[in-house]
Amino acid sequence: MTTNSLTLIIIGLLFIAACNEKPKEKEETMSEEELMEKANKLAQQFIITDGHVDLPYRLVGDGYLGADTLPDLTKRTPTGDFDFERSKAGGLDAPFMSIYIPASYQETGGAKVFADSLIDLVEKIETTYPDHFEIAKDPAKVEKAVSEGKIALPMGMENGAPIEDNLDNVAYFKERGISYITLTHSKDNQICDSSYDTLNTHSGLSEFGELVVKEMNRVGIMVDISHVSDSTFYDVMALSTAPAIASHSSCRSFTPGWQRNMNDDMIKLLAEKGGVIQINFGSSFLDSASQKKFREISDLVSQYAADNSLESDDPAVQEYNKKLKVEKGAYSTTEKVADHIDHVVKIAGIDHVGLGSDYDGVGDSLPEGLKDVAGYPNLIKELLKRGYSDEDMEKICYKNVWRVWSKVLEAAG
Repeated sequence: MTTNSLTLIIIGLLFIAACNEKPKEKEETMSEEELMEKANKLAQQFIITDGHVDLPYRLVGDGYLGADTLPDLTKRTPTGDFDFERSKAGGLDAPFMSIYIPASYQETGGAKVFADSLIDLVEKIETTYPDHFEIAKDPAKVEKAVSEGKIALPMGMENGAPIEDNLDNVAYFKERGISYITLTHSKDNQICDSSYDTLNTHSGLSEFGELVVKEMNRVGIMVDISHVSDSTFYDVMALSTAPAIASHSSCRSFTPGWQRNMNDDMIKLLAEKGGVIQINFGSSFLDSASQKKFREISDLVSQYAADNSLESDDPAVQEYNKKLKVEKGAYSTTEKVADHIDHVVKIAGIDHVGLGSDYDGVGDSLPEGLKDVAGYPNLIKELLKRGYSDEDMEKICYKNVWRVWSKVLEAAG
């Protein structure tokens, strides 16, 4: 066979294959309705995990800690951002329940007791609604619960204060179902320094904090660097033998000078170590313009309350607060959340970004289009418009976090 004949045969085969190949639908040519339809489909097709949902502490605020009953979480609740009905509508399968410990417990004591009471509360959700919710301690258990039509409830502890000064408590909380620990919250604690504090007590991790990180690596608890100071972050990156997460942080590039978000160097290093940043949806996390407007509104609301001799929780004050937020355009947008995801992908790659909404934790500051857990398809739609593939979306929705979670468990043996 001559070279020319072989060439003609190859060209012919390629032409036949091209004719038989089903043309790929390009997102840029799809209508808004078609994009929304696809986004809803992907939200139901892929597992969606969210790094931080504050339902347990919301239930405490609503008076359900130690109560005999719970609100009906299987239906749309009149308050809050999360319930079974809205989760199913938005495709949310595995919200990490935040076991949030206020920094005040570092001063008064009782942090471990309070953490146990919140874990008990999550367990009560499971036993009260066994057909709807199931606690999950690893990715395989999440997948099993989801396959049965349930919402899986992994848990993360926000603030390491409940470890107190006893290293054995790390393994204790692992046994109780804690899959990550945010090392601190709003104040420096016995483990490390906080991004919200100014004391710089330990200049990063304390000596005890170094032992805590090593013990978390040993037992298989993910290290969460949301809320920590920059120096603490770098100490963790140098010490941890397993990848870390930022369960509910965003990019400092959009909020210059605000240490609670991560700067580009930190995001890159987190990625180099195999970790994931899960983007927070709170408007103040998303752009400095929203931060400024919220500060202005806070001052105006305080003045309104004082002028009218009202307490801050008075319904009239709350209504005035909401009115100002709308009038002044304080809320950020779904597009801005997508901007943060774009930024992480640009500087660190598609394998290192996920979702960490902070639902039920950031109050009335959620962006337009993402006001509750039914909103995930709106974000997926925006990302599809920007050219993200189905494979990209699967990574953002859960696979990136699954990789870290599995690696941490594997490293612990």
